[in-house]
Amino acid sequence: MVTVSGIEKGSDAEKLGVLPGDRLLSIDGHPIRDVLDYRFYLTEPEILLRFQRGESVYEKKLKKRRYDDIGLDFDTFLMDRKKSCANRCIFCFIDQNPCGMRETIYFKDDDTRLSFLMGNYVTLTNVSDEELSRIVKMRLSPVNVSVHTTSPELRVKMLGNPKAGRIMEQLRILTEGGIDVNCQIVSCPGINDGEELVRTVRDLETLFPAVQSIAVVPAGLTRHREGLYPLEVYRRESAEKVLSIVDRFQAEYLEKYDWRYVYAADEFYLAAGRELPREEAYDGYPQLDNGVGLIRSAREEILAELEERVAGGSWEKLPKNPVRITLCTGVAAEAFLREIADAIHEKLPQVTFTVEAVKNRFFGETVTVAGLLCGQDIIDAFKDKKPDVLFIPAVALRHERDKFLDDVTFETVQNAIGGKVLAVENGTAILDAVEQILQEEEALCQNP
Repeated sequence: MVTVSGIEKGSDAEKLGVLPGDRLLSIDGHPIRDVLDYRFYLTEPEILLRFQRGESVYEKKLKKRRYDDIGLDFDTFLMDRKKSCANRCIFCFIDQNPCGMRETIYFKDDDTRLSFLMGNYVTLTNVSDEELSRIVKMRLSPVNVSVHTTSPELRVKMLGNPKAGRIMEQLRILTEGGIDVNCQIVSCPGINDGEELVRTVRDLETLFPAVQSIAVVPAGLTRHREGLYPLEVYRRESAEKVLSIVDRFQAEYLEKYDWRYVYAADEFYLAAGRELPREEAYDGYPQLDNGVGLIRSAREEILAELEERVAGGSWEKLPKNPVRITLCTGVAAEAFLREIADAIHEKLPQVTFTVEAVKNRFFGETVTVAGLLCGQDIIDAFKDKKPDVLFIPAVALRHERDKFLDDVTFETVQNAIGGKVLAVENGTAILDAVEQILQEEEALCQNP
């Protein structure tokens, strides 16, 4: 059962007389435990709702259009608590956070519901066979699964969980039940790469096409690893070895399936000093949220939008006042942003860019992605340079866009740097922000 926290005005629920505090027991006799049960059984055009109010139980019949909501609100999105992770992975990033951060930073979720609803990757170690059956029954597809290795013994070791060895059995239950799966392999040098990586991909291929894609991602290591399993970062040679395996698989699968199937994260190409693959090599970016093709996708999107704005004539009308903009990013995206900055400057000569890659001292310099930059590191990098306009990556802030991972607020960064600071989203939002700055500078010139 789940407790109703609110009723939407004018909704079916209000017309039925449901009140906040009532508990929804079942729909058409099916117990309601969470959002999946609720959404699945709510789809019928005629339903019988069973509620409890205090000690009394009452029922309401309702006719509605199929798939329509009925106006019930609940305290949480899932209608109950998120399932926490039961693993002790040797590469867990959360275990590598320093002490003293806000409590939510240390929560590890491993919830299959969030895999379906939000795209999160889950290990399936805390999922019962009953839960797997529910996923199949409700057609909750696709599910994103953190596999890492298909060797039962090695997976138990890597995840620190004796229940971790059933992964192929669990994947078969899902795929034979018609559920599509995307897989992730967090690769650790000398542990699950090399021949173990080959074995894992071959095992997962036996579930093709239900296993739709496989991403190989390097383990992220911070400087806060005291007492943790000894791991190394990928360097040029070790990254190249992983890429050579991915290359061989891609060539084979492209010929066999007309689909490359296995993809390496951008970090591998950067570590190996290799140029990123062409856009067509990503097959429509099935693993974009895993950092696979993220730079290439953003590059193509921005350059295409840039050409479109120039061809459409809108940029001809932009103010001609000279503007200097500093672009802040992580070390990994520095070359990409320099290319974008040069391309914009070519079309808008009045805009001069400086690209600054900020080293991550909070987590350690092995962490190079922009999304993990922290407020104090940005302050230290720019407080003495005093840029007129500074674009910082919005992904470095939490969802509310008010605070960095080190709990430094956006306002604190603004005050410390002194100039205009904008948190800019990825992709074409950079172009929007450039237009905004030009127009604001024009307005200042006209009304000093």
